[in-house]
Amino acid sequence: MSTTSGISSPPIPPRTPLIWLPVAALLFAASFWGSIWYPLRQLEAAGLAGLWATWIMFGSATLVSGLLAWPRRRELLAHPGLLLLLALAGGWMNTAFVLALLEGNVLRVLLLFYLSPLWSTLLGWWWLGERPSRSGLLTLALATLGAVVMLWNPQLGLPWPQGWADWLALSAGLTFSLSNVLLRRLQHLSESLRVFASVAGVVLVAGVWLLLAGLDFPTVGLGVWGAAALLGGVGIILAGLTVVYGVSHMPVHRSAIIMLFELVAGAVSSQWLTDEVVTAMEWLGGALIVLGAWFAARGAAETNVKGT
Repeated sequence: MSTTSGISSPPIPPRTPLIWLPVAALLFAASFWGSIWYPLRQLEAAGLAGLWATWIMFGSATLVSGLLAWPRRRELLAHPGLLLLLALAGGWMNTAFVLALLEGNVLRVLLLFYLSPLWSTLLGWWWLGERPSRSGLLTLALATLGAVVMLWNPQLGLPWPQGWADWLALSAGLTFSLSNVLLRRLQHLSESLRVFASVAGVVLVAGVWLLLAGLDFPTVGLGVWGAAALLGGVGIILAGLTVVYGVSHMPVHRSAIIMLFELVAGAVSSQWLTDEVVTAMEWLGGALIVLGAWFAARGAAETNVKGT
């Protein structure tokens, strides 16, 4: 503060981080996951089957995240059981998600995956003792109704997955919710270690799946292997880091709403690059699921306000 003229000069306002950076980070991550199906299908067309591509991608991501987590390696002994469960949940989630995108309708897979708020509410209620609020109950109702509409099988007269891709997408959403609950239970551990456990689990799950499936070693060029490794070691890690940055610089409910852009990216890219058709019933069920996810985010906002 200057007093040379006898008048106090106004204080210099503190520097604040650019508001648009966290938003841009989350939009990048959502766009990456919403359009990752395209490079995966290109790799498959080049001869690299989905399971092999998954194993290479996440093997590369595991090496990078392992280097980042190495200084925190002693934390592995803190909760080995929960970290193993996190690895298995993350492993199944990512493996099932990749295979579902390769085998099913892109937008349908993404919408069924976004039933995760339903599973998160139920898991949080059962495991963490978090009784759902009014918005939480509304999330349950909307997501359940959306699932019934999307999965309704007229031949059976009841909601039921209509193929292997549906089962994979539903299980990926369920294990995604389980991963989120575990991440909250392990929030006292370093972020780098939790990311490492999640991606390393994919190497384990996809590796066992490869052995059980008996898939032959792919005879593809080094360029194809390199593209898969680059997609994992750079793309997946960068998407993960941008999510961490985005959610740590804005309220949880806002980041959850922004991440819904993944559905927009998936819808636009699939309609532009494929001839896949989305039925009116799928649009209706998807709209209900997205609305349920939106109310889940609003519920997080209400919780934050009450907690302040």
